[in-house]
Amino acid sequence: MANDTQSPKLFDMRAVERNMARGARMGSSFDFLRNEIADRMEDRLLDINRQFAEVLDIGGRFGLRPTQTTALPQDGDALDATPASFDLVISNLALHWVNDLPGLMVQCHHALKPDGLFMASLFGGDTLHELRHALIAAESEILGGANARVIPFADVRDLGSLLQRAGFALPVTDMDTITVTYEHPLKLMQELRGMGEANALVSRSRRFLRRDVLMRACEIYVEKYALEDGRIPATFQVMYMTGWHPHKSQQKPLKPGSGAVNLADALKAGKPPKP
Repeated sequence: MANDTQSPKLFDMRAVERNMARGARMGSSFDFLRNEIADRMEDRLLDINRQFAEVLDIGGRFGLRPTQTTALPQDGDALDATPASFDLVISNLALHWVNDLPGLMVQCHHALKPDGLFMASLFGGDTLHELRHALIAAESEILGGANARVIPFADVRDLGSLLQRAGFALPVTDMDTITVTYEHPLKLMQELRGMGEANALVSRSRRFLRRDVLMRACEIYVEKYALEDGRIPATFQVMYMTGWHPHKSQQKPLKPGSGAVNLADALKAGKPPKP
C-alpha cells in the first residue's frame, strides 16, 4: 500500500468507518442495493460452476459466510490476509472508498492460491450524477462557489489495466446501470447515510450544508430530473472486476501471427473466408 509520501489521500478512512458504522446502526432497510449486487455477483459465481472453500470478503458486504472477513485497509496498512491462502477474494460495493486501489489489488493477488478468483463490484463514474449537479449548482448560485459533496468514482476503462498491472490473468470488466426513484431528494440523501455512503473526502467541508443551499439543491434536482409522476431518479453505475491468479491450466491467448485466416482477405470478402 502507498504511504503518505507516495500519494495524496483522497478519503478520510476514519470517516469512512464512522459512516459505515452509522449506516449499520440505521438498520437493514437501507441494504437493498448492496443485497441486489451481491445476488448478481453470486449468479456470476454460480456460472463458473466451481466450489470456493476459502473465501476472503473485503469490506464484509458480500454476505456469503466467508471463511475470513476483513475491513478496508487503513492508509498505509497491509491487507489482513495470509499469502496464497484463498480460493476466492471478493468485495461488494466497498473498493470505491480505497485510497490505494492498485496497491490493494496487488495484495488481493498475493492472497489468492494459484487459479484463485478475484471478484469485486464498486460504484462507477456516472453514479449520483444528478445529485452532484444539483448540489454544485445550488452552492455556486447562493455562495458563489462549491464544495465536493459527492465523491469521484473510477471509470470502467481503467479497471482492466489495474487488473493486469496487479498480475491477474483473464481480466474482465463490465458494468450495470441501476436507476432508483425516490419521492424527494431528501429521501435519497437519507438512504445514502443508511448505506454508509456519506461524504468522506479528506477535502470535504466540515460545516453542515446550509439549509437554504440544501433546499435550493432539492429544487434544482426536481426541476431538472423529476419524472412524470413527480419522483426523482438516482443513477447508480456498478462496475465489476474479475481476474484469476495465473495457473498453467488456464487458457492462453494465441501468439501473434498464429491465426489461420488472413484479416485482409476477410475484410476484402466482406465475410470470413473458409479456412
